[in-house]
Formats: sequence, structure tokens, C-alpha cells
Amino acid sequence: MTEAKKILYVQTSGTNTPERLYSPLILAQTAKAMGLEATVYFLGLGLKNLVKEEAEKVKVGEFPTLLEVLKQTASQGVAIMACQQSMQLFGGEIKAEDLLEEAVIAGAATLNDLALEADAVLSF
Repeated sequence: MTEAKKILYVQTSGTNTPERLYSPLILAQTAKAMGLEATVYFLGLGLKNLVKEEAEKVKVGEFPTLLEVLKQTASQGVAIMACQQSMQLFGGEIKAEDLLEEAVIAGAATLNDLALEADAVLSF
């Protein structure tokens, strides 16, 4: 059996650009529906999107809240990853318990490995 192709979506945009937050999630859901393996890795300002209270405040147009879309994306089998070094970057402002339960905390080496293994990498 052929291994599924992999797509990595890297989210660096923060809640100050809400229109950029939905794209990697919708694309990842679409990738899963196509039989692809999809991962969304949040780092830098993008990490703030995984903070529960922040994600439920974001809503653009007719879309559900960002929190709802994040949970829906994870429920479809898309890996949601949070950068450990970005958590340190914010000086303890963001802690593991602040993040969505669907988020897996991973280090910088994981991002590098994911990028090397992916058939495509898109950043937002």
C-alpha cells in the first residue's frame, strides 16, 4: 500500500490578522478528505491562536469561531501542534494548560522533521 502524501501547514499569523487564521485549517480539513496526511504547526504569534480564550473570540464572516474550526479540524484527524520554543518566547505568558487540549506541544526539531518529510509545506 502506498503511503499517504503529507502536507504541513505552518501558522505564524496572530489574532491581529484573523482572515489568515482559517486558511490552514480549512486546507488541512480538505487534505484529510482527499486522503492526505495533514499537520498544522503553530509557532511565534500563531501560537496565541491555540489559547482557548483567544480562539473563541475570533470570528470572521459566516465562519464559526476559530475555536470551533480548530476543534473540528482536530476531530477529523489533523495533527495540531504547538511550538514549545514559542511558549518560552512569550516568557511564560502561554502555558500548556492555556492551550486547547487537541494541541500537542512539540519542539523545533519536530518542525524541521515534519518539513523534511512533507511533500508540501505552506505557511500562513
